[in-house]
Amino acid sequence: MYRAIRRNKINSALIILLFLGIIAGLGVLASYIYNSWAIVIWVVLFAGGYALFQYFAAGKQAITMSGAQRISESDNPRLYRIIENLALTTGTPMPEVYIVNDPAPNAFATGRDPEHAMVAATTGLLDIMTDAELEGVMAHELGHVRNYDIRVSMIVYGLVVAVGMLSDVLVRMAFFGRNNNNPVVLVFGLVAMLVAPLVASLVQLAVSRQREYLADATGALTTRYPEALASALHKLQEYGRPMQKQQSSMAHLWIADPLKPGMMQRLFATHPPIPERIRRLLDMGDKF
Repeated sequence: MYRAIRRNKINSALIILLFLGIIAGLGVLASYIYNSWAIVIWVVLFAGGYALFQYFAAGKQAITMSGAQRISESDNPRLYRIIENLALTTGTPMPEVYIVNDPAPNAFATGRDPEHAMVAATTGLLDIMTDAELEGVMAHELGHVRNYDIRVSMIVYGLVVAVGMLSDVLVRMAFFGRNNNNPVVLVFGLVAMLVAPLVASLVQLAVSRQREYLADATGALTTRYPEALASALHKLQEYGRPMQKQQSSMAHLWIADPLKPGMMQRLFATHPPIPERIRRLLDMGDKF
């Protein structure tokens, strides 16, 4: 169990380092073609500032986009008490609890740290889960909070913005650069600048998938009953459906992909395959 958590943390760190390598490579390429670091510096600073703004605002934005309504213990004692017990067990501050009126079974957590956390479940999830399965799902979501996944997501998001903006600016200036008399360098630079955003997006998705595996492991460690979360994931696969309010920008927050399936969605999926998540959880259960 602990080895799985450690492995996922290492993988996420390596992926972020790869991101920094992409930006550094674009910066070196830009400096060679245009003989100036000014463009790179300003774009990265702007992207960093935007990511910082999103870091503080993203939680409330996600709640608003999902249509979630905050509840108290009297509104839904079952959900509230499960989350409260998990918070007490893990020593995590009690998060704000929300319910999304949607028949699609799903749940998400957001907030920049445990002190500003928000956890939401859909009515569809509450309808089909047993108490043990619901506890497993909520432990998974609190795992995202405890692992500071929102911070990782925003760091990666800022890097994606930096790569995209940098590539866009350089492509637009390609035909006005001072060194574009070398066609080989120019063509290579244009290809690199066009491919970099695609690679950056794929790396972002890889980080998201790694964080899902980590939250699964953290949730199973909390409840000491990984089979319950595995059973909940099986139900999510069997009874899952697209959310009524689909927002691709927050798809990575949900425990299951809330978007309509399709070839492109599978290629750019924010979540690892549910059967693989179930297999890992059952393997963890054998090692307790």
